[in-house]
Amino acid sequence: MVLRYFYDLMSQPSRAVYIFLKINKIPFEPKAVALRKGEHYSDEYKKVNPFSLVPVLDDNGFILTESVAILKYLVAKYNLPEHWYPRTNLQAQARVDEYMNWQHWNTRLKSAYLFRNLLIEPKALSRPVDWDKVEQFRTEVKKTVKFLENVWLKDQPFLCGQEISVADILGICELIQLYAVNEEYLYEENSVVKAWMDRVKERLQPHFDEAHKLTYRTRDMYPMIKEQLAKL
Repeated sequence: MVLRYFYDLMSQPSRAVYIFLKINKIPFEPKAVALRKGEHYSDEYKKVNPFSLVPVLDDNGFILTESVAILKYLVAKYNLPEHWYPRTNLQAQARVDEYMNWQHWNTRLKSAYLFRNLLIEPKALSRPVDWDKVEQFRTEVKKTVKFLENVWLKDQPFLCGQEISVADILGICELIQLYAVNEEYLYEENSVVKAWMDRVKERLQPHFDEAHKLTYRTRDMYPMIKEQLAKL
């Protein structure tokens, strides 16, 4: 049976897995879940994922509800090239695992909170942007970008070595979320991180741009949304 993949392309981890499926030509049945409509809270969806989150992979009844677990499972199931997630080199595997653990409280958390405070929470709760919080998370994103430069990208073109891995897909999908709210300068001002992002984008095309159509559209709409929020 074909894999069923539940996702919303406004979700960073959803985009990462979507791109990974596409770039590796893994057939799947797409099952879009509109978070903005609250479809993830429906009784029907809770039967798939009781946590009411995306993404979800359903492999003939075997269900995974975390993006990192999904990516590692796909590499093993389809015996994909080692560079995505090493299996024979224990230290190389540990390095990718290290980033994927680190990113939850760094690349993911800091970028997502800045995005949420600029757009999601003010719009959903009809309240003004809390600019003190925004400045706080801008500072945190800047710190994360410096760590990417000085630790993860030190003397190497990709986060975990000389070749692209699942870590790079996860990382870029988190940072690019800031593009939607005109905050991309936070990473583009860093030449090392910008060069890495350009490198990863090139390797993932055309699927990268396909997966980010909603992100790009949100950016186009953001000036109007920002104006509306300023009136709250």
